[in-house]
Amino acid sequence: MARHVFALWLGLAVLGITANRVWTQEQPPPGGASPVQSPVTAAELGKHIRVLKLATAQRIALAGSPTLAAAQSRVAQARARVRRAQAAYWPRLDITGSGARTDLAANIFDQAQIAGGRNGFFLTSFEDPQSNYSASLAASWTVFDGFARRFSNAAARFAEQQSRQALNEARRLLLSAVADSYFSAQLARENVAIARADEAFNQRQVEDAQARYTAGTGSMSDILNFKIQVNASKSLRYGQQRAYETALHGLAALMGISGAGLPAGVRLAALEKETPQEMLLPAAETILQYAYRHRPDILQAEYGVQAAQSNEKVAGSEYYPRLDLLGSLDGQRTNSARFEADDFGNTVALNLSYNLFAGGSTRAKVWEAKSRTMEIQKKLQELKLAAADDVQKALADLKRAQAELRLQRTNTALVNQNRDLIEKEYKAGQASLVRLNEAQRNLITAQARLALALVSLRQAWHNLEVASARILAGFSRP
Repeated sequence: MARHVFALWLGLAVLGITANRVWTQEQPPPGGASPVQSPVTAAELGKHIRVLKLATAQRIALAGSPTLAAAQSRVAQARARVRRAQAAYWPRLDITGSGARTDLAANIFDQAQIAGGRNGFFLTSFEDPQSNYSASLAASWTVFDGFARRFSNAAARFAEQQSRQALNEARRLLLSAVADSYFSAQLARENVAIARADEAFNQRQVEDAQARYTAGTGSMSDILNFKIQVNASKSLRYGQQRAYETALHGLAALMGISGAGLPAGVRLAALEKETPQEMLLPAAETILQYAYRHRPDILQAEYGVQAAQSNEKVAGSEYYPRLDLLGSLDGQRTNSARFEADDFGNTVALNLSYNLFAGGSTRAKVWEAKSRTMEIQKKLQELKLAAADDVQKALADLKRAQAELRLQRTNTALVNQNRDLIEKEYKAGQASLVRLNEAQRNLITAQARLALALVSLRQAWHNLEVASARILAGFSRP
């Protein structure tokens, strides 16, 4: 008998393995959630980096962000749910055992002896106390469940893909935030340099005015004027320096650096001149199509639609009958736990169940699942419209940034030339002090606008990369 039941269990296992290969795609083991990485310290960063480029800052942020670590854990949870759904294809094997000692009440034992004597039993057949032992090995396998397992597996796989795209969406937004802080810091640093250059210019004028005053050809008012301009330049520099340090702290926080501060020896990359490629405008349709195919929020919604459609099929599986194959090997023995072959019996069963009426419960589940699908489909349409709006706005901003940069570069050259001419005229006594001050202020304003225009161009390009999700192509995905 034991051999028959063992053969039954082996057959169930083979059927389960075969079904698992037919109906599911093998997934890697969950492997647990990704470990949360410790924040990078400023000292560690300073050992390896002297010039911090934007791409480097973004990679450090991706590696150390607690938000991304939490999203990675959600991906691991979804992967585990896939494995759990796949487990339904395998047969179930359970082993149970029990032992009990029964001590009968005296009157019940006496009644049992009397009844046994009347029926011709030997009195010695009744023992008190009595021990009973049982053991069972049971195997079961669902042969057919209306394709519920198939579509449950599909829904779990789509849900896992949703989690992965949610992680990518978090990565996309983090990359955008790091770039915003990085460009803000670069702009503040350029403004610091402009203020420092203005301070140096006015300091030279102080020295020249002092020399002319000593020689008897200048006035004290000129000296005082230039000293006032020096102090104004210092005030501007202090303000921009504070803005620069604030932007650096924000950048360090996004990078996950403990203490939210960069080491003193680390500096940002220089704000380089625009390239010819940066002054070209890409085709809107190409960018839009790329965004539709690669934006994580759109892909997440698309996988959500597919998961919802699979859940519709799972709900509809209750319209079908259910077929289960069962087998068990059961042993019973009294007053001894040493089981022998004669103590075992076996059972083989094929159970068929089919629900005829459940008060409309199945129909309600199906309609609920269909409504959920329609909800996500409408959300998908909304996301595509929002993505198109983001791309079009980013393209418009890029076009304006390119035009503004061309204008400011031309204007700065003109203002700089004008300031130099007025400075020469002032020294030759042909221009007033007021005119020189005005020309210098115009130059500082033009330089600040040029720096802003260049940073705005880089920001516009980056915003377009974020809107289309091209930004993710430069960083490895999980």
